[in-house]
Amino acid sequence: MEIRRYDGDREALRPWFREADDSEQAIDGYLTSGEILVAVEGGSIAGYAQLVIGTGMAELKSMAVLEQRRGAGIGRALVRALLDRCRECAVERVLVATAAADTGNLRFYQRQGFRLRRVERDAFGPESGYAAGLVLDGIPLRDRVWLDQDL
Repeated sequence: MEIRRYDGDREALRPWFREADDSEQAIDGYLTSGEILVAVEGGSIAGYAQLVIGTGMAELKSMAVLEQRRGAGIGRALVRALLDRCRECAVERVLVATAAADTGNLRFYQRQGFRLRRVERDAFGPESGYAAGLVLDGIPLRDRVWLDQDL
């Protein structure tokens, strides 16, 4: 597996972004932002991570790994590469947000060294492009959890 910067057409990655986000409206708002790192196996993309860098701070904005390759270390490798990129850019803190209902993502990010920062109540709803009544693992999709990691 190789992690490298993606400089191609972002629209070609939209199906990947849909794996990470249920709102086309939200995806439209950040698809062209920041940098994209891709994990490539056998000439095909196995995962991606989007990094948006600001002054002293960055956000891991979006990330997904091919379903059949989850648990194989691709996500870990992407996060490691993303954190290395942040260090190159003198970023002091990296943020990431996920749904409170997505317990798998919460576990994953904490295993990568991120710590819980705050909860944004009612972040997911029709006004932000999310269908009413969405459920993840039996939990209603409502709140966003922010995590961070100091570098």
